[in-house]
Amino acid sequence: MKKWTLLLVLVFSLQTTTSARSLEMPPIPKERIAIVVLDQPQTPQDIQQLIKPFKDIQLRHVFQEAINGFSVEGNPESIEKLAQNSKQIISVSPVNQYKAQLEEGVKIIGGEEIRGLFDKNNRRLTGKGVTVGVIDTGVDYTHPDLKRNFAGGRDLVDNDADPMETKTLGRATVHGTHVAGIIAANGKLKGVAPDAKILAYRALGPGGGGTTENVLAAIEQAIKDKVDIMNLSLGNDINGPDLPISLALNSAVDKGIVAIAASGNSGPNVWSVGSPGTASKAISVGASTPTIEVPYLLIEGIRDRLRIQPLEGSAGWSLDRTYPIVDGGLGTKEDLKDVMGKIVLLKRGKITFSEKAKNAREAGAKAVIIYNNLSGGFMGNLEEPMDIPVGSLPKKEGELLKSKTNSLVKVEVAEEKDLLADFSSRGPVTDTWEVKPDIVAPGVAINSTIPGGYLSLQGTSMAAPHVAGACALIKQAHPEWTPDQIKAALMNTAKPLAKNGKPYRTYEQGAGRIQVNEAVKATSLVSPSSLRFGKFESEGDNHKAFLHVENLSDKSVRYTFDIPKQADGLKWRFPLAFTLKPGETRDVKLELEVNPPELKGKIHDGYLTIHAGSNPIHIPYIYVLEEPNYPRVMGFDFKDGDRQGTYRYEVYLPGGAEEFGIALFNPDDFRFVGFLDTEQNVKKGMVSRDITEENLPPDGIYLAKVFAKKAGKEDFIETMLVIGEVVK
Repeated sequence: MKKWTLLLVLVFSLQTTTSARSLEMPPIPKERIAIVVLDQPQTPQDIQQLIKPFKDIQLRHVFQEAINGFSVEGNPESIEKLAQNSKQIISVSPVNQYKAQLEEGVKIIGGEEIRGLFDKNNRRLTGKGVTVGVIDTGVDYTHPDLKRNFAGGRDLVDNDADPMETKTLGRATVHGTHVAGIIAANGKLKGVAPDAKILAYRALGPGGGGTTENVLAAIEQAIKDKVDIMNLSLGNDINGPDLPISLALNSAVDKGIVAIAASGNSGPNVWSVGSPGTASKAISVGASTPTIEVPYLLIEGIRDRLRIQPLEGSAGWSLDRTYPIVDGGLGTKEDLKDVMGKIVLLKRGKITFSEKAKNAREAGAKAVIIYNNLSGGFMGNLEEPMDIPVGSLPKKEGELLKSKTNSLVKVEVAEEKDLLADFSSRGPVTDTWEVKPDIVAPGVAINSTIPGGYLSLQGTSMAAPHVAGACALIKQAHPEWTPDQIKAALMNTAKPLAKNGKPYRTYEQGAGRIQVNEAVKATSLVSPSSLRFGKFESEGDNHKAFLHVENLSDKSVRYTFDIPKQADGLKWRFPLAFTLKPGETRDVKLELEVNPPELKGKIHDGYLTIHAGSNPIHIPYIYVLEEPNYPRVMGFDFKDGDRQGTYRYEVYLPGGAEEFGIALFNPDDFRFVGFLDTEQNVKKGMVSRDITEENLPPDGIYLAKVFAKKAGKEDFIETMLVIGEVVK
């Protein structure tokens, strides 16, 4: 049976709900669009012959650069039969709607210092002569800080040559312009590479919405246009390396393009990195903090202070005295009674962050705290500047604070720098067990261009273009370097970050925070720039890895290895010290022998240190034991089927499942209603099924528990499902 995969992309600034099907959701079209990935290139004529037996399937696009494949539109049952009846087809991926994610950061990564360096033509390093493709919501190329850098592009939404941001009232977008400004603003603001050329590819339309097909078409066009670098500040919550966008980025790198992908905003949980940040050959980017002021809440009767995550676009949290905290419900105008001069606590949901903040301000609130309606915390951006402080809390802390309403609270502000942002998605990658993200860069409180002005936003969407700009500077300095060499330069010279003296794990920060001023001067490169030793399952497992070492300097360099800290169950074998002459390279072998019974924990990671003369190079590594503690289920989606009265669900099982099911409960009293579906011994990958009318419960709203069990571990997703017509 062929594998179905799903792409749901993160949101950068708009509030979302977890309802599987919103009551206001637009009608699902009767015909379906899918991406078909082939095992080898085919001509359009061959593809027409492949689909010819299926009269109700129409060919839409043929992809020959980003992936080997094509997109079709037609009856989903016929598409599935097409997938099953052809050995040439690797996978079929239903096209889904998705949205985009989102001057001190330039200084922190060394971008200001690099202005004093020159390329081989004696030109200052500003990105001159380098082209960066921005695959996003379009770019406002009339912005005074961007118009001199804009070099054209393509609109893959309206299929024309005008990649302007959407300006329709109520559906306007700003994301692509913000990303482009971080890379190459050249006016009032200066981006990382202010003389780089921007090619804009509008793959996301009004409101930031788009499809997998649009993004693939944008990657395809960028490859044809021979961009040097492409930036994708978009992602999803599916930790799988085999989704079409991830495969397309790998293909782009093979064609000589440096591909940058945001890792996602689903942290701080492990295994939260999403595609295309899972693409092996791309540079996956997490978010670190520049120098920021972080507010903490001190509450009467609670020893530990609560860390508030400020929402970008709000005022600072420098409150001069204690204030009462009051419960403001969901933040509607009706909920906000007696909040004048007080800090108001609001629950996430129903209306946007900006609407909640605006309502509270109009009611006289001194500050606003929004707590999550799901477990964990969240980050966000306000759609317009707000002159009162607005921040967020995780669900647990918010409920604790709610129990203390009408108490007096005080705000303390602490300065933080070079920490991993809480929202930044963590790895490792399932199935390939790779270190991701590869690198981190500033992604909090980043001021950049938007249509009509400037705005501060946060997210890994803001971190990724810092890396894209850094790559443009490196490319100008070393135009002959390959994508692998540029990636190695960034990772080999990165600064590993720590919190309170304790280093972050490799699968949280990769090699660390980029230092472009050091990367551009690198004279020794080691690749691959991170190592994965796979999954060990038996006693006495032995794994070999090879590192390619290059001496790019004009002097001989001696290379030595540090022995890692002793760990029970591990035995390393390193090569002896060696010397490389100028321009010389060498492949060296490392060996890791593992004795699983002696190991503690399911994941072991760290850094191997290679000394190139006096310069240390840190290579992050990772291995996992047996079935590690990754989520057994993710990426659940529930929507109308193609026939009236039917529904379709899709869910991603990264390792398969011994038991899988969807249990339904009454949301009011949590009474078990029944199973929407159950199955045993399900293969890994995407599960996609239609639920017919006779197998549906009565019309209504249900709490769904989507569960999967494997190797003694069970995980589940809880969400609300809407069946049939429900009166509000």
